[in-house]
Amino acid sequence: MKIIDLSLPIEEGMMTFPTHWHPVVEITILGRHGIEGRETRKVVLGTHIGTHADAPRHFIPNGRTIDEVPLDVLVGPATVADFTGCRPLQEIDIADLKERLGDEIPARLILRTGWSEYFGNMKFYNEYPFLSESAAQWLVDKGVRLIAMDTPSPDNPAHSRGTPKDSPNHKVLLGAGVVLVEYLANLKALTAAEVELIVMPLKLKGCDGAPARCVAIER
Repeated sequence: MKIIDLSLPIEEGMMTFPTHWHPVVEITILGRHGIEGRETRKVVLGTHIGTHADAPRHFIPNGRTIDEVPLDVLVGPATVADFTGCRPLQEIDIADLKERLGDEIPARLILRTGWSEYFGNMKFYNEYPFLSESAAQWLVDKGVRLIAMDTPSPDNPAHSRGTPKDSPNHKVLLGAGVVLVEYLANLKALTAAEVELIVMPLKLKGCDGAPARCVAIER
């Protein structure tokens, strides 16, 4: 059995989406071994920092919050769809998904593009590959319950706040109750097409998402 950590480490000042609604990480030491005799820290985090899970509430008013997401969605078998070598801004369409998955679509899908290697560079946010709107709807129609990816979003980066289409894939997927796991790392370490995926977001009551420790188990 091989256990692979798919999470980015959370550290002070790490890169996050450059808007005021995504705060940077702050970590302050409060307890010190040489003074208080113990070590503690104050940590300031956004709900979508680093490797994290989006609950429906992120885009859907009155949608399910992260503490309400069932554990059987977050834990279970997952299929890896390998898009390593994607071009910048490549659109992943239904035909591309069918080529790698066939017609049997899993409940949990991992999209591997290799894009996590650009984390720390604005290319990570500006040029990542994304799902077409028809592909997002097709996955909903096929019964997908969780999509995990090594990119910052399933949406075309051109479809952001202030544009005529603001995050249409987020709205379609989260609106159907699909959980999104973004900013996965280390997917190149996976050697199997089928893994056991464990996504454990912080249990933040009433929140729209949370940082998550994610691991894959290959048996």
